[in-house]
Amino acid sequence: MNAPSTQIFSNTDLPAVRQAIRQGRWTSHTSGVAQDRVQGNVVILPECEANDFLRFCQRNPKPCPLLAVSEPGETMLPTLGQDIDICTDVPMYRIWRDGELLEERAEITDLWRDDLVTFVIGCSFSFEQALIEAGLRLRHVDQGKNVAMYRSNMPTLAAGPFHGPTVVSMRPLKAAEAIRAVQVTSRFPRVHGAPIHLGDPSLIGIHDLSKPDYGDAVEVLPDEIPVFWACGVTPQAAIRQARPPLCITHAPGAMLITDLFNSQLASF
Repeated sequence: MNAPSTQIFSNTDLPAVRQAIRQGRWTSHTSGVAQDRVQGNVVILPECEANDFLRFCQRNPKPCPLLAVSEPGETMLPTLGQDIDICTDVPMYRIWRDGELLEERAEITDLWRDDLVTFVIGCSFSFEQALIEAGLRLRHVDQGKNVAMYRSNMPTLAAGPFHGPTVVSMRPLKAAEAIRAVQVTSRFPRVHGAPIHLGDPSLIGIHDLSKPDYGDAVEVLPDEIPVFWACGVTPQAAIRQARPPLCITHAPGAMLITDLFNSQLASF
């Protein structure tokens, strides 16, 4: 899901970004887009499954740090932005039924129901601005790619029917840069915080970095190590296990962009 070759808005112009998404003119990943704003992963479930999923997030705060939970049937998210409509403001949605991915689409207005509850989960794209400001180059951003994401062998803690592996995002960095990245991202626990693994990917069940489960592969150079953060795509692995009759998520990398500034989430 690479970005279109022609930029259709300024990356810092939030109203233009949101309008392009709402009108279906931007349906790609949002890495590097509106870089100063908090971005979020989205999970929408019927109210009867929402309590179990809420407990799943509470038990797994690294991959599933909650930014907001809506009231049933409410499409607006006022704590994240006054003009956000969850039915139209994600670039690309995934529709799941009984744990199977059926389709991807640019809006979900016709699917909305009064019992649906929206969860917005922190996204690592929100700490990328801090990494860049610290002088770290992010290869996927430089190349206009989605970040590489992998299913690891690290289990999540189950809640009701929700369980499965932790999904991780990977960014290649030199050793000194990796140390700096730990320092920078530890300030942002609401968007996954510090890395959960550095170095040999086979130790967490990843055997081929050139074949990510989600997103786009990037090269790891000989003087670099892969650095892995917990990823908000983890719920999509849990959804496959829980098999709810209906679930709506964002497509990996295609995030909800909020009105909040990334700096607001820094813990110190």
